Amino acid sequence: MFSADAPHFRILRLLRDEGPVSRAELGDRLGLTRPRLLSEVERLIASGIIVEAGMAASRGGRRSTLVEIQPNLRFAAVDLGASSIDIEITNGRLEPVAAFHEVADIRSGPRAILQRVNDMLAKAKVEGAFERLDGIGIGVPGPVSFRDGVPVSPPIMPGWDRHPVRELLAREHGCPVVVDNDVNIMAIGERHGGVAHSVDDFLFVKIGTGVGCGIHLGGGVYRGVDGCAGDIGHIQVDANGPVCSCGNTGCLEAVFSGSALARDALLAARSGESPALAERLAAADSGELTARDVAEGAAEGDVVCIRLIREGGRRVGGVLAALVSFANPSMIVIGGGLAQLGHVLLAEIRSVVYRRSLPLATGNLPVVLSELGSRAGVAGAAVLASDLAFEQAS
Repeated sequence: MFSADAPHFRILRLLRDEGPVSRAELGDRLGLTRPRLLSEVERLIASGIIVEAGMAASRGGRRSTLVEIQPNLRFAAVDLGASSIDIEITNGRLEPVAAFHEVADIRSGPRAILQRVNDMLAKAKVEGAFERLDGIGIGVPGPVSFRDGVPVSPPIMPGWDRHPVRELLAREHGCPVVVDNDVNIMAIGERHGGVAHSVDDFLFVKIGTGVGCGIHLGGGVYRGVDGCAGDIGHIQVDANGPVCSCGNTGCLEAVFSGSALARDALLAARSGESPALAERLAAADSGELTARDVAEGAAEGDVVCIRLIREGGRRVGGVLAALVSFANPSMIVIGGGLAQLGHVLLAEIRSVVYRRSLPLATGNLPVVLSELGSRAGVAGAAVLASDLAFEQAS
C-alpha cells in the first residue's frame, strides 16, 4: 500500500522518526543526489507538510538549514478492543497531545461503536487537540481486508462483516483513513517505539480476549494475500477442547485467552478446587472472575491459579515453537491484556519454545513482554495514519 521507496516518503519518515535534519544530512542518509533532494524538499515545503527549523551546526562550510515535519500536523490513532476504545491524537512526530479511553462492547455493533469514536474525536477537537486531522489509523479485534479497509467475518464482532469502516470515517473527518487488525497495529507500534525498535524480524503475540500474532518480517508487517496472516488463535491445539467463537473446536483462543481463563477460574472457584478464587468470587459483585483475579491468586501462591497460567503458557508456547521453526524470527514479544500474568506465563512460554524449537533458531531468541503495554495499539495506528498521509503528499 505504501510507496516506501519514493524519495518524498523516505524524507518524511526520517523527519518523523528523528526530528529536524539538515538538507545535507538528508542527502547523505537517503543517498539522494543534491538536485533531486532539493527538488523534493522544496516541493514538500511548498505543500506545507515540512517547514524550515533554523540553522544546522557547521560541517566546515556554509551552514545548512534544518527542516522538520510541520508541527501542526495531527493524526488520530484509534484502538478498538473487545471491551474498550482507546484514542490518541498525535503531532507529526507521533508524540501524543491528547488521549481518551472509554469502556465499550465491540458486540454492540459498528454503528454504535463508530458513533462513539466520532463523539470522542469531536470532544478532542472542542478541547483544542486539533483543528483538522491529517490522517486516521484504526485497529479492530478481528480479520481485516487491509486493501479494502473493512473487517471480514470477525468472530467476536457480530454485525461488522464488510462494514465500510474506512469509507465512513474518511467521509466524516475529511482525511485519509487506514484500517488494520489490532495485533498488526500493536506490532507496528512496538517496532516504532517499543522493545522491538530496530528489529526487522519478530513476532508480536497478543493474548487478550482473543489471541493473534503480528508477523513483522523484512522491516514490515506480513499480512498475507487476504489480510488474515497471523490468526494463530484459531489453530487447533486440542481436538477434544471447547467450542471456539469461530465455530471450530479446541482452538488456542478457546483453550487459553482472557475469556477462557475467566471461564476456567470460575469453574475452579465454584468447585472449591481453589479457595483463593472462591473467596474472590464471593466478593465479586458481578458474579464473575477475570484474568486479574487469577494473576493476583498466583502472586499469593495459589497452586490452581499458577497451574492455569502455566497450562495456558504451555499451549501458547507449543504454537509459537512451530512458528519459530517456520519463520526463524529474531524476537518474540508478548502483549495484550494477559501479559499482566507476568513472568509465570512468560517463563512457561519460553520453556516450551526453547525446548521444542531447533537450537539454531533459539540460540539468540529473546522472548520478552511488550514495552509499550496498552499503548502499543494506538502507537501503531498513528504510524499507519502518518504513513498514509505521507504517501498521499506526493
